[in-house]
Amino acid sequence: MNNMVRFGSAGNPESFYEQGGTSSLKMPKWLFNMGLDAYEYQCGRGVRISKDSAEKLKSEAKKYNVALSLHAPYFVNISSTEEEKIERTIGYIMQAVRAAANMDARRVVVHMGSAIDITRKAALDISKQTIYKILKMMDEENLGHIHICPETMGKINQMGTLDEVLELCKLDERLIPTIDFGHLNSRGQGHLKTSEDFEQIIDRIIKVLGEGRGRSFHCHFSKIAYTKGGEKKHLTFDDDEFGPEFAPLAKVIAKRGLTPVIICESAGTQAEDALQMKKIYEGELA
Repeated sequence: MNNMVRFGSAGNPESFYEQGGTSSLKMPKWLFNMGLDAYEYQCGRGVRISKDSAEKLKSEAKKYNVALSLHAPYFVNISSTEEEKIERTIGYIMQAVRAAANMDARRVVVHMGSAIDITRKAALDISKQTIYKILKMMDEENLGHIHICPETMGKINQMGTLDEVLELCKLDERLIPTIDFGHLNSRGQGHLKTSEDFEQIIDRIIKVLGEGRGRSFHCHFSKIAYTKGGEKKHLTFDDDEFGPEFAPLAKVIAKRGLTPVIICESAGTQAEDALQMKKIYEGELA
């Protein structure tokens, strides 16, 4: 696993295009020039990157020491009761894993979907069976080196509480949780305020999954507006109404020597806000 904290952008920020950026293949160099070292390639609306483009992205990322991850399509539902939907979900996630392998992205972020007309426990059991099938297919295609990273979700009716994600990750060492602190804060109606609040989450990951994954988890961070139903929309760090703030988490990461990959999902300013997080973290090390 990674032995340093990395900071980067989810997809391409507005400033990339404003500065004349066109293709995602230019992002590793652009992020490197900003002082960042991680990039999450977005396949939220479907996996459309060709093998050739993925391989070019791989060589650019290698050249500029940018760690790649990939976000699988948003419309997957690993907890569906419909056989046909599960089959389609498995297909979409396998496409994402193959694309990740082509670009040498080691982590594929996956949403858990929703529990419709069944209990959350029943939905979690279906999720486990689905992930088990995906891991088996990955092994058959020699793609076992890729980590599937189930994400904590922000809407209360979605699957993806911290405990649901950790329970899923117990299935196999290769499953690394994506801890989205903005999502957890939305679910908890703004409960993440102090370093202790964040530390409780880290302690829980370590207790359930052990030191390795508890120290090198995958992380999404952004400020998010929420309602009683949870997540409403992603904001920028300029927002002073909603949280969470990064400084309390930075303290915990520095104090405990954690090594997550931290991907910023701010609305349009994800690179600038990632850089701000990096500076806050470096301030804690000083």
